[in-house]
Amino acid sequence: MIPRMDLPLTLSFLLGGLLVVSALAVGAQRLLGARFGRFRILVAVVAGFTLSSPLLMPVLAPFATLRPDENPGFGAVWVMFLIGMCALLIPMALLVVAEALVPSGSVPGPVEFVRGLRGRLSRGRRYSQITRIAVRHGLGPYLRGRGARPADRSARVRLARSLREALDDGGVTFVKLGQVLSTRRDLLGPEFIEELGRLQDQVAPAPWEEVEPVLVAELGGPVDRVFAVFERVPLASASVAQAYTAKLHSGEDVVVKVQRPGIGKVVGKDLDIVRRLAATLEARTRWGRALGVRDLAEGFAAAIREELDFRVEAANMAAVAARPSGSVAYPEPFPRMCTERVLVMGRLSGKSLASVGADRPELARDLLDTLLRQILLEGVFHADPHPGNLMLLDDGRLGLLDFGSVGRLDGSVRAALQRFLLALNRQDPLGVTDALLEVVPRPEEIDEAGLERAMGQFMARHLGPGLDSVRLFADLFRIVSAYGLSIPPEVAAVFRALATLEGTLVALAPGFNLVGEARSFAGRHIAENLAPESLKETLTQEAVALMPMLRRLPRRIERIASAAEHGRFAMSVRLLADERDRRYLTGLLHQILLTVLGATAGLMAVMLLGTEGGPVVEPRLDMSLYDLIGYNLLAICAILVLRVLLLIFRRRE
Repeated sequence: MIPRMDLPLTLSFLLGGLLVVSALAVGAQRLLGARFGRFRILVAVVAGFTLSSPLLMPVLAPFATLRPDENPGFGAVWVMFLIGMCALLIPMALLVVAEALVPSGSVPGPVEFVRGLRGRLSRGRRYSQITRIAVRHGLGPYLRGRGARPADRSARVRLARSLREALDDGGVTFVKLGQVLSTRRDLLGPEFIEELGRLQDQVAPAPWEEVEPVLVAELGGPVDRVFAVFERVPLASASVAQAYTAKLHSGEDVVVKVQRPGIGKVVGKDLDIVRRLAATLEARTRWGRALGVRDLAEGFAAAIREELDFRVEAANMAAVAARPSGSVAYPEPFPRMCTERVLVMGRLSGKSLASVGADRPELARDLLDTLLRQILLEGVFHADPHPGNLMLLDDGRLGLLDFGSVGRLDGSVRAALQRFLLALNRQDPLGVTDALLEVVPRPEEIDEAGLERAMGQFMARHLGPGLDSVRLFADLFRIVSAYGLSIPPEVAAVFRALATLEGTLVALAPGFNLVGEARSFAGRHIAENLAPESLKETLTQEAVALMPMLRRLPRRIERIASAAEHGRFAMSVRLLADERDRRYLTGLLHQILLTVLGATAGLMAVMLLGTEGGPVVEPRLDMSLYDLIGYNLLAICAILVLRVLLLIFRRRE
């Protein structure tokens, strides 16, 4: 226990130390021109304060004999200032070294670490559980990157069965992942497609006692008060939600989709595991890099997160239903009754597509025509048209369900996709290449001639009479990747939807000619655009857009001619008009200037420290004026060099 008489002295010492540490922290950040985390700056300042004492003690020792009434002199004051600069340089150097070895943000701070410790432990247990499931089903070598692709079909069938069983045991998220993969004929072989297609989303329903509180909390009242009739037995039960039939007080028959209690936390944890697992597979396996499993996982995670918010699905459903199609029907939502975990929509009367049979080419044609019209003409399209989201209605039409994933395209992208499809229909490699470079961001350097030849070979391989189009989208993605083209997310959603649709069409009508039907759609679209009414409307719109420019054109030509006649014609070009360019150039000049000043200060310091003689300003240290100026310049050089190094390390990140 601290004696009572020493308490004021102890408090003064602690207060003084706190002020010194705070001053060093503020000074280090201001001189480096950057902000650091509180923990990092505290550790650097305390370490610098601790290290500076033994290093500077020999310099301070001669001043310990000064009497209170003795004048220290001008030299002593500057030496004290120099000592303060050295005490400040040590934490600055520690901060720069820490930035080089452990960049800011790469390691969580202690507060974030403690907050996330519980979550990491929970994810670790789940990850261990998933790993045990994979090992139990014989997938351990593939997780370690040592599994080879089976050569014979029987081995591939066994591997596909093991994968399906592991995904089924993994739970909600992994069942969804298997269902998505079962539609990707462009990525997986037929054995995997067939086996993963057996993953059913029909699971044991949650008891009504667990579901009812969700409905009451989301709808703001008892179920019997909100609905005129509500069937407690679920119509369907899936891994994420389960559906019930009900009747509103106004008389409409509806389907109520209720999210399973606590599913959000489970899915969030599993999605984190899927992303980590995808990153590991892409880093350690050739097939993971070839498939781009990390991007697939990110797209899958985004789709699942949207699917967990039923308000997004209700908005998507309303957007698609606002553009009705004669051959495909959509359920209409009741927005005032739709919340994050409850979705109320009109009921479609029919049966599942699985019970229809696999020889309905007219339904396949209607589905393809509807999706292409949504993509190319309307700009709002269903992004996940797999068989589980389709049903055959009593009136013979198709019903499209589950609008948790919907894509949106602006007019320019739709126009470019239309030109792409029309050029494919004409088998025009140049037109296909030009349209593709309008759809995707154009890189600065690209081999357009090579891309045109690749697209010509692509069309010759897939678009000829009687040719198979199963690998159509896989080859298209391969060409895009080979020439360094990056597909925007909205265009990638189009390709994913078409690839999924291809598997659905094959299941609905084996032997369905996707390419031929798409060409027929392109031909009908050309006919629509060439109709007199469409041409007249297009010309009218273009004329209205050009009219303001045409009215201003004569006056502008007159001003240009007058300026040229009187010798006042000039052109003004604004360099660095973009703020980002100015900021980049300013930062670069700043870094160069600091480097030059630091090098100059260091060179002058070395020259002064090596110069003999000069007036003595501090006899106790035998320090001349040249030495004093040299040491100060050396400190300035160190500060500037540390600031430049920090700029380099931060820019690298």
